[in-house]
Amino acid sequence: MSRVSLRRTQLTDEVADHLRNRIMTGSLRPGEYIRLDDTASTLGCSVTPVREALVTLRGEGLVRSSPHRGFIVEPLNRGDIIDIFWIQAELSARLACHAVDNSELGVHLAEMQTIVDQLELAVDTGDDAQVLNREYAFHRQVNLAANSKKLAWFVFSASKYNPYDLYARDTEWGHEAVASHRRLIDYLRSGDTRAIREEIHTQFAAARDRLVQRLESIGFWDDIDSDTAASSA
Repeated sequence: MSRVSLRRTQLTDEVADHLRNRIMTGSLRPGEYIRLDDTASTLGCSVTPVREALVTLRGEGLVRSSPHRGFIVEPLNRGDIIDIFWIQAELSARLACHAVDNSELGVHLAEMQTIVDQLELAVDTGDDAQVLNREYAFHRQVNLAANSKKLAWFVFSASKYNPYDLYARDTEWGHEAVASHRRLIDYLRSGDTRAIREEIHTQFAAARDRLVQRLESIGFWDDIDSDTAASSA
């Protein structure tokens, strides 16, 4: 692959991540058109990576294409949110449990502890970028300890739907994440796979509920709820 093609692929992924995050947080609503030219202008890139990103999102069921009118955001209901976070929790829990059998787990746990300390400092100082960086680093270290590349790939793919930018700005979430990571380290050290699963499922459920509350607070489902109420009256 040429350097130009590689750069375009990376840019396409970045545009897809940006649009996916806007859809998941309700900045782009169901039925809303995503204009190629406008999006390219906003992001400071050409139309090509925007079009390729939207084709990717169409394959994920987040948008649909309309002839001569561009791409339209597909509906996203509460059940979708529940399913997305459930599969992330299931995959992440299974992956973390694999780490228990790693003969070098102690080395990974020491690195995790350092990362969590850095994460706590970033939360306390309001450094959103560093919160994201250290959160990613922590989960990457768990993945390395699990030594299961195929499963880690599925976890990474599922995590694309998790709007981490939303959480990074939430200090309460940040402190809860730090506490959860410290508990997870302890459970990994003791080999308590049941506690590992419960901890991970609890944290993903909390993240799910935060996102649902965010969408409800901006009236994301108001029209759907009104239609449902009218049809049942």
